[in-house]
Amino acid sequence: MTAQMAHIGNPAGTAKPLVRALKDTDATMLAEVGGKAANLGEMTQAGLPVPGGFTVTTEAYARVSPRQLDYDDPQLPANARKILLETPVPDDVEAEIRAAYGQLGADVPVAVRSSATAEDLPYASFAGQQDTYLHIIGADAVVDAVRRCWASLWTDRAVAYRSSNDIDHRLVQLAVVVQRMVDAEIAGVLLTANPLTGRRREAVLDASPGLGESVVSGSVNPDHFVVDTRTGVIKERRLGDKRTLIRSLPDGGTETVNLPDGSETACLTDAQIEDLAALGDQVEKHYGRPQDIEWAIEPGGRLWLTQARPITTLYPLPTDAPDSPDELRAYLNVNVAQGMFRPFTPMGLAAFRLLGSGVADLLHHPVADARQGPPILKEAGGRLFVDATAIIRSKIGRDIMPRMLDVMEARSSAIMRSLFDEPRLSVIHKSRRPVLSAVVRVGVRFGAPQQIGRAFARPAAAREYVRNLEKSLHEGVGQPSDAAGHLRAAEWILNNRTSRIIPSVMPTMAAGTLAYVLAGRLIPDADQDLRRAVLRAMPYNVTTEMDLSLWRLASRIRTDAEAAAELADTSAADLAKRYKAGSLTATTQRGLAAFLEKYGRRAIAEIDLGMPRWSDDPTHILGVLANYLRLDDERLAPDAQFARGAVEAQDAIEQLVAYARSHGRLRARLVEFGLRRSRELIGIRESPKFLLVTALGMAREHLAVIGRELVARQLLDDADDVFFLDFGEVEKAIAGQAYQPLVAERREAYEREVRRRKLPRLLLSDGAEPEVTTSRDDLPEGALGGTPASSGTVTGVARVVLDPTGAHLEPGEILVAPSTDPGWTPLFLTAGGLVMEMGGANSHGAMVAREYGIPAVVGVPDATHAIKTGDTITVDGSTGSVIQQSAAG
Repeated sequence: MTAQMAHIGNPAGTAKPLVRALKDTDATMLAEVGGKAANLGEMTQAGLPVPGGFTVTTEAYARVSPRQLDYDDPQLPANARKILLETPVPDDVEAEIRAAYGQLGADVPVAVRSSATAEDLPYASFAGQQDTYLHIIGADAVVDAVRRCWASLWTDRAVAYRSSNDIDHRLVQLAVVVQRMVDAEIAGVLLTANPLTGRRREAVLDASPGLGESVVSGSVNPDHFVVDTRTGVIKERRLGDKRTLIRSLPDGGTETVNLPDGSETACLTDAQIEDLAALGDQVEKHYGRPQDIEWAIEPGGRLWLTQARPITTLYPLPTDAPDSPDELRAYLNVNVAQGMFRPFTPMGLAAFRLLGSGVADLLHHPVADARQGPPILKEAGGRLFVDATAIIRSKIGRDIMPRMLDVMEARSSAIMRSLFDEPRLSVIHKSRRPVLSAVVRVGVRFGAPQQIGRAFARPAAAREYVRNLEKSLHEGVGQPSDAAGHLRAAEWILNNRTSRIIPSVMPTMAAGTLAYVLAGRLIPDADQDLRRAVLRAMPYNVTTEMDLSLWRLASRIRTDAEAAAELADTSAADLAKRYKAGSLTATTQRGLAAFLEKYGRRAIAEIDLGMPRWSDDPTHILGVLANYLRLDDERLAPDAQFARGAVEAQDAIEQLVAYARSHGRLRARLVEFGLRRSRELIGIRESPKFLLVTALGMAREHLAVIGRELVARQLLDDADDVFFLDFGEVEKAIAGQAYQPLVAERREAYEREVRRRKLPRLLLSDGAEPEVTTSRDDLPEGALGGTPASSGTVTGVARVVLDPTGAHLEPGEILVAPSTDPGWTPLFLTAGGLVMEMGGANSHGAMVAREYGIPAVVGVPDATHAIKTGDTITVDGSTGSVIQQSAAG
């Protein structure tokens, strides 16, 4: 046995119960009876029709559970099962089981079912992971079935499921439910929300004759019904052949019987379907969330509920989403639009509510409580959503928003357009005047006409103006002397300064885009790849400058043998510790300090104020530096590629101007002016986000001071726990309120959401996720399709990266990622190509790929699942296709 061996179980002789009746069980007893029994007991106490029975508690399992297991042993499941099946059931446990079984009746048939403490939970159902034994008769058989249920905690599938959900095997205990067996004439499964569409209050019902095991296991083609639980209307019915029936045997156990085709007749009457849907609705209302229910109907027509668990695959709705089907609302996922897959921390969401309140003030729509934010901002699943209903229901909103999304997140744009035919989202605001008036007022307030004019006339002065905006973020903050002062400073930066500084840079940025668009309008038939090449190696881009600055530091380290060896031979985590201690080789220590002085407020998922900044933890940056040292081919060096990109852009301009000259000298001059101005100004497109991230970093620094003080006062356990509160809660904490339990709960919920792999781009208030599948007839067979982002074709080895921290990318490998933000871009310097699940032609990843001259396709559905690390793929950035040449062995 190794050092990883652990002790499980409680010592014998405690006063904890070994058996508990279901009628005496409720949802608070999860640790004692497991998820399944807790839910059955809860339903029993709520007066719902649940067969009577009892639970053999986790204390009984603890008496026999393996005391020592090697959790690194590949044979862990088999070893644990062997121990449990060979260990005698303790006499007192067996006696209690026999007594409880006797109280149900003499040799009454029962179902014996596993109930793990990590089962039927709101975030992980564990459906089918442990074993169930049906129609068990006699005390001896019940005791044996209990033992086999204990062993099923360690089936290969159960162990794998726990591992995939990051649930520690050491912490999971097993109880066993013993219930009266329902002699089912008909049975099945009822979902109180539609799992395919996500639509709430739309029950999905599968039914077949005999025991429900045939439906649950998928061994029968059942009858299928969809019911609107608000009205009771059966919206869909599809009759299965019902050729397989599982039924009880008189002496115990079950048998499977083959039946003739039964697809002509439904096994349920309409009245029974409606009753089941109504009962499911009652269960959902009791639990407050959609449920996955197993049910059975006896020959006399009596209906029983045999199990209920949360439907864990549904994306949560905003808490104030309307329940009425007549009041449909559409929520746009800001996280996806910004290329951020992970959830926000609670303080990260609170920061955006403050920012939103500041913007609302600018638009003359002040909110009563700035901390609550404008009502247009919603939260669901830890992600930020915008209620886009008013946008979709206005003529100007339909004109503008999809076009913006076209270049940010193309799939979201297609989904939004698909909603235009929904009658409940029809246009009701036809006038453009209110929106245009608001835009004009804000534009005049921030001097947009003057800024645009200055940008066209003197681009260098325009860039200097933008650089100076960073300094003004500090204005009015002062030097706080206590925690309350730091809280006020953080809120002032976000609500007052940031919301006013960001709009100040937009006119200058817009001038560059306008110049590029107008030049393109003058040569609409010109080669599109040439037009895209104009945007390559764009100067004055703060993110590109950051990446090249990091590369130059790597080049200096390369010339210092001691520094290069240190990076090559030491882990990034240890390098970060040395940096904090000031003990890195001088070249690296000084160079990294200078880099972090300018860019240290950046981070992975940097629009979340709660995420550590690089200055807090430079592990990622040190890993990137070490990766840069692996690049030996000078032709692939980022600065060399950037220089080549600039030459290619200049050549593209000359070719486009020559093309325009064939249509007139004036047109050629205007095209040249527009394209050259665009290159002097479009790089500023990264400045608004840089200013936002700088502001968030400043606010974070103030909150970090508060966090340290609250730890010293024992009101928080860790300084970073302050980012799992909101501003109002921090204010109460400063006044003396402790928040350790709330922080622990939020951290657990946050970690669950981090593991979520599927996000809706748009979410409707009825729960539906209206994803749009766009047919691409022009794609080669088997190719993945997306949005062309950076022209060129590359074939190489794929590297799927879900989190850039610590990621290793060999030079020339093709980066496959769910999304990217500036925190990812150092990886681009050695990438041969880019494939992203999210994004549009002007998303951050697309823009940087063009600047570095690497082929890129973005908005590729499920790219990180369809492509595996090691696959050889071809990325065609002109057609938007990704072809898998060969799979990794």
